[in-house]
Amino acid sequence: INISLIFPKADIGVAMGIVGSDVAKDAADMILLNDNFASIVDGVEEGRLIFDNLKKSIVYSLTSNIPELSPFIAFIVLQIPLPLTTILILLIDLGTDLLPAISLAYEAKEADIMSKPPRNALTDRLVTRKLLAFAYGQIGVIQAVAGFITYFVVLNDYGFAPGDLIGASQLFIDFADDNSAGTFSPNPDDTLEATELSVNGNSITLTECRIKDSEVCHIPDEALKHAQTAFFTAIMVVQGANLLACRTRRLSVFQQGLRNTVLNVAIVQAFALGIFLAYVPPVNIIGTRPIRIVHWFPPMPFFMVILTYDEVRKWMIRQGDGKRINLVEEYTYY
Repeated sequence: INISLIFPKADIGVAMGIVGSDVAKDAADMILLNDNFASIVDGVEEGRLIFDNLKKSIVYSLTSNIPELSPFIAFIVLQIPLPLTTILILLIDLGTDLLPAISLAYEAKEADIMSKPPRNALTDRLVTRKLLAFAYGQIGVIQAVAGFITYFVVLNDYGFAPGDLIGASQLFIDFADDNSAGTFSPNPDDTLEATELSVNGNSITLTECRIKDSEVCHIPDEALKHAQTAFFTAIMVVQGANLLACRTRRLSVFQQGLRNTVLNVAIVQAFALGIFLAYVPPVNIIGTRPIRIVHWFPPMPFFMVILTYDEVRKWMIRQGDGKRINLVEEYTYY
């Protein structure tokens, strides 16, 4: 029998690793090293686990691109003060997000991993349109909203109303370059009670500060650095929810449990790094500031929104009868 001609005709060619011929091994799609057909099940299961975990890690890593990119779009289009600096973006990608993304490779298999039908190798690839739509168009948008709301809350607390920030980017830049160029009204020496700030011909209306801090209230560059740090921490918070949501593709995260020790350590590491960057004075040279505890709270509801949205999405996917794909599964199951 010409094995090299038979194997290509089969759905999958399996050769024995011990007693099989070299010709069979070269033509086979799978080689059983222990000559035990039960190993096929173990191999398929391990392959599905690797594929699933790679998808989870990719989704987690891609999602934060939206809250990282949208501040620059808003800066250009709306001319608001830049909500997030490039240094803080690097700290997210290479700092707070790095270990969590790696930790998903250690995620245990989902209970239904072997009950799913075989994937279509031509269409069900690692990165698909549904995956990008889910990461960028759904979770990423929620994260961006969380970041901007936190940013506006912080600046509003320090006397800069959201509506007055549109078109004010140049004023913030000019004041940061030369503080002496700014003139506060009505009393130039009383920044806390000031109602207007003028810098090089540009002016902005100031509101009453909810947080009376003379070093930050009505001071554009310092208030902005607090807002940028808060935007950074907001991404960190919602990425924590995204990490938990990415642990499963179909099952509830509560069914999966907290058995991934590497992931648990990664969550602690991410928040510890964020706190270190914000609250250790020598590190503030990179533009971070020790934000008030109250400014950690604006992104918290979005933490729950992401988890709730993803749990409902997975629940609706699981309602399928196993024969037909429902709409939620068709458009959101990555």
